[in-house]
Amino acid sequence: MYDFNYHRPHSVADAVKLFRQSDDAMYLAGGHTLIPSMKVRLRAPTDLIDLAAIPGLDGISEESGNLVIGAFTRHDAVATSEVVRRAIPALNILAGGIGDAQVRNRGTIGGSVANNDPAADYPAALLALNATVRTDRREISAAEFSTGMFETALEEDEMIQSIAFPLVEAATYVKFPNPASRYAMVGVFMVRQGGEVRVAITGAASGVFRCTDMETALAADFSASALENIKLDVHAMNDDMHASAEYRAHLCVVMAKQALSKFS
Repeated sequence: MYDFNYHRPHSVADAVKLFRQSDDAMYLAGGHTLIPSMKVRLRAPTDLIDLAAIPGLDGISEESGNLVIGAFTRHDAVATSEVVRRAIPALNILAGGIGDAQVRNRGTIGGSVANNDPAADYPAALLALNATVRTDRREISAAEFSTGMFETALEEDEMIQSIAFPLVEAATYVKFPNPASRYAMVGVFMVRQGGEVRVAITGAASGVFRCTDMETALAADFSASALENIKLDVHAMNDDMHASAEYRAHLCVVMAKQALSKFS
C-alpha cells in the first residue's frame, strides 16, 4: 500500500466537495474491489472518501410501485429482507449468492453497481427490471447506466444514493458461479410482466446485456422448447482460463432454461 488521505464525511454534500477538492479521489463503500486493487497498485487514489458515516444511504422500502434500496445497503440485508421477499424475491436469491458471508456483510449494492464488474450479479437485475439509479443529482435508467466493462454513465464525482426497482409480476435469477470467486460465469435474470419477457445476462460477455432473441421467443412461447434454436454469438462471449467462449454461449441457454423452471 502507499500513502493517501483518508476522509470520513457526514453528508453527501461534504463527500462531493472533498472529491472535487482532491487530486485523484475515490469513494469507498464496501471496498471489496477497491481495497484489493489498491494493494496491488491497480488503483492509486490520492484521497479515499469513506461513505460509511453518511446517514440515509441505506435502507429498503416500497415506494409508489418501486422497491427502493439505498446505495449503502449491505448484500446480506437485501438477501434477508422481508420487504424484498414480498416485493421481488429474486433479489433475495441474487444477493444471497454473492461471494461468501464476509463479503455479503460488508459489500454494498451501490458499490457493486458503480463498479459495474462484467461478472457481477446486480447489473443483470437492474437491466431486466428496468431499474433507475438515483444519484445526488439525477436519475439514470438501467438501459443507459452501463457503458462498457467497468464503465458507467456516472460523472467522475457523482454518487449513487439509491436504486429503484419497479415491481413486476414474476422474476427469477440463476447463475453458474465461479467456484472460487462466486462471480457469475453466466447469470440470467428473467422477468415476466404481462406478455413481455425480459432476459438480462451477466458474466458471459464484456458487460451485462439483454438477450432479445430469447425475449422474443419466450414472449411467443414461455417454455424451454422455445429456446432450443437460440444461438448466441460466440465472438461476443468472454474467453478466458475459466471457460471458453463456446462454453459460455452454450451455458447462457442452459441457464435460461433453468431460470424458466423457477416460474410456477
